Amino acid sequence: MKLKKIAISQSNYIPWRGYFDLIGIVDEFVIFDEMQYTRRDWRNRNKVKAPNGPLWLTVPVDVKGKYLQTIRETKIHGIAWKQNHWKTLKNCYSKAPFFNELEEDLKKIYLEEDFKYLSKLNRRLIDLICNYLEIQTIITDSFEFSLAEDKTERLIEICKQAGAEEYISGPSAKEYIDQKKFKKNKIKLSFIDYSGYEDYKQLGNGFEKNLSILDLIFNCGKSSSKFMKYLN
Repeated sequence: MKLKKIAISQSNYIPWRGYFDLIGIVDEFVIFDEMQYTRRDWRNRNKVKAPNGPLWLTVPVDVKGKYLQTIRETKIHGIAWKQNHWKTLKNCYSKAPFFNELEEDLKKIYLEEDFKYLSKLNRRLIDLICNYLEIQTIITDSFEFSLAEDKTERLIEICKQAGAEEYISGPSAKEYIDQKKFKKNKIKLSFIDYSGYEDYKQLGNGFEKNLSILDLIFNCGKSSSKFMKYLN
């Protein structure tokens, strides 16, 4: 009998291809936006390739004091960024071979839809990209679960409540996950390997690594999965 696999991660703004590989290899992906919001992180920004090199796209947010707020509580500041981000994407990628395949959907998100909270924007874009890449994974939100205080216990409790027998984590979590607790609770613990991603043909000269998944899609279209490790 196949083990149910689960992954748990914070939402990111138009994430890189590894993020979608993680979604794609599990049966259920839980967006854990009850975590504290962190500045200068991937929650509200990502990189695209401009003619002169990588360029940050950052969603402005309102931050309280010393960031004593969760990602889910984090509000987007203003609306001027929306026009700017859409204009930047068009300027960087309008000549890319597959820009038109997501153009209308992205234009609607940036110019017609309103988002008060960062989590809602991130989830909208993640759902759009999963649909394009034909990723069938169920995506749920952490607020649907009862959460423990301890970091590792939280993950284990979500696994139990979701009926998952295997938890797949990003490699950086090795620093804080108590692997013995997973073993004690008879939940298999695995770590995704983000190394060895192949280059693909980008607009302009050279190759820029670790950009938003949009760079891959605009350049490779439905063949994007060939340049991912777990979807091809």
